Amino acid sequence: MMGMVPIDSLETGMTLAGDVFDRTGRMLLGSGTELTGKHLTIFRTWGVVEVNIEGVNDSETAVQLPPDITMEELLAAEKELEPRFRHAGLDNPVIQELLRIAAAKKAHNAHI
Repeated sequence: MMGMVPIDSLETGMTLAGDVFDRTGRMLLGSGTELTGKHLTIFRTWGVVEVNIEGVNDSETAVQLPPDITMEELLAAEKELEPRFRHAGLDNPVIQELLRIAAAKKAHNAHI
């Protein structure tokens, strides 16, 4: 079992289930490596946003929506906001996450 874990949820002692690459495709750390504090610092420095960890199920790390927002509302908000992000590079995982956060905020504000 393995799953993608966001950088902010990583802990020392976790084991990589896949190689980790920076934004340019350069390998930073190999599969099977047990993470240390230094590795976490390196990931942040080189813009890594998530890594594949052994023993984690993807459903355990899935984004949890606030109870007042449905997936349909989130997707509608994302679609509405996408034009504002089009020049930022929507293929970049960091920009994708910013769009998701902005859409969640927009969907939440629609309920207020």
